[in-house]
Amino acid sequence: MNIRLYHANILAMASGFDLIEDGEIWIHDSEILFVGTAEEAKRNYGMVLNLLDDDDWDREIDLKGDVVMPGFKDAHTHSAMTFLRSAADDMPLADWLTKQVFPREALLTEDDVYIATKLAILEYLTSGITTICEMYLHPNTIAKATEDCGFRCVQCGGMNNFSQSIEEQREWFGSLNNGDPLTSFRLGLHAEYTNSRELMEKTAELSHELQAPVYLHCSETENEVAACKERYGLTPTEFLDSIGLLDYGSTFFHGVHVTDHDIEIMKEHKVAVVTNPASNVKLASGIAPISKYIKAGITLGIGTDGPASNNCLDMFREMFLVTGLAKLLEKDASAVDALQVLDMAVKGGAHAIGLSDCDCLAKGKKADLIVIDMKQPNMQPVNNLAKNIVYSGSKSNVRLTMVNGRVLYEDGKFFIGEDPEYIYGAVQKIIDRMR
Repeated sequence: MNIRLYHANILAMASGFDLIEDGEIWIHDSEILFVGTAEEAKRNYGMVLNLLDDDDWDREIDLKGDVVMPGFKDAHTHSAMTFLRSAADDMPLADWLTKQVFPREALLTEDDVYIATKLAILEYLTSGITTICEMYLHPNTIAKATEDCGFRCVQCGGMNNFSQSIEEQREWFGSLNNGDPLTSFRLGLHAEYTNSRELMEKTAELSHELQAPVYLHCSETENEVAACKERYGLTPTEFLDSIGLLDYGSTFFHGVHVTDHDIEIMKEHKVAVVTNPASNVKLASGIAPISKYIKAGITLGIGTDGPASNNCLDMFREMFLVTGLAKLLEKDASAVDALQVLDMAVKGGAHAIGLSDCDCLAKGKKADLIVIDMKQPNMQPVNNLAKNIVYSGSKSNVRLTMVNGRVLYEDGKFFIGEDPEYIYGAVQKIIDRMR
């Protein structure tokens, strides 16, 4: 399918935040063929697409000055936890997990996970999120849900003492990395505190065998770090390093309570961090030291975490909180510039979850993009577009979300092959059944 976007202001983010005014983007199937000005488009028209006339476009969209940019990457989430939205609130993390989340998750069926994941996808699309890094139950079911919707999903294992196994991770690593191009899989543990030393050491062995990084929750709370020190005499990062689990890299979800030595280890092993500010605030877990990570050159992404702990899957809110909380932590209004945050939400997140083909808008990249409606009061005037997106942008500004060359959301309507009303009703039945 050939799609032409024109009369666009393009924030390509291929190198910096310069705006291409009155630009065009040409898309063939899942791939971007051209990004540039209207004048450059005229010169390249026949050479790039070999089109004879406008009739060869399957669709042409006049954006009338609205902004096109790469889609956001929600680099840590638990999508199917939509069924628990606002059902397990205002509790300490330990009670939240053991008294609300784990008991209800034990009642979930694969069909429940399938439809609850689809509900999350609807919300991701309204927030301009084109890719997620998912950790949850039933990876094959999640893969089917995301593939059926045409949505891009990187999954990671969530192995712990009670669910998943080394053998299953090996199988998922093979099958989910060699199927639908929208789906991929990374090795993963739920966390140090939910896994025995034996399981973590076996995961390290598998990481060495496959030469693959391991993803996990790490250093989310002060209690988690204290308990690890009591068990092993080391911080979680130091312990993971001691058993070789970081030798092929890693991505830490949260990374709130870390030492300077932890950051040195992370830098040495090219460990990325995905910060989840709204969830960490709501669960009173703390504020991640983003400024320290930036100074150390750590790759950074942004995640929403799950809709039971957030409860909103909104990248605009996360971006504001990343910079706002960093300023509060550092007592410095200049800490963590909005441009750094926007880079985290797009490129940093892509790199943290192992993707390089959808991190910006450029020839040969995947057509994962969003259109920002500039004709709303919160986006005017335009003194600095990129900072406007971080500080004043909202989900209401997302006019269109495209994944892999397919428009999945446009002007308030969804195109994922499923009636949203059916999804809403089906998820409501899940929680009703558990009451």
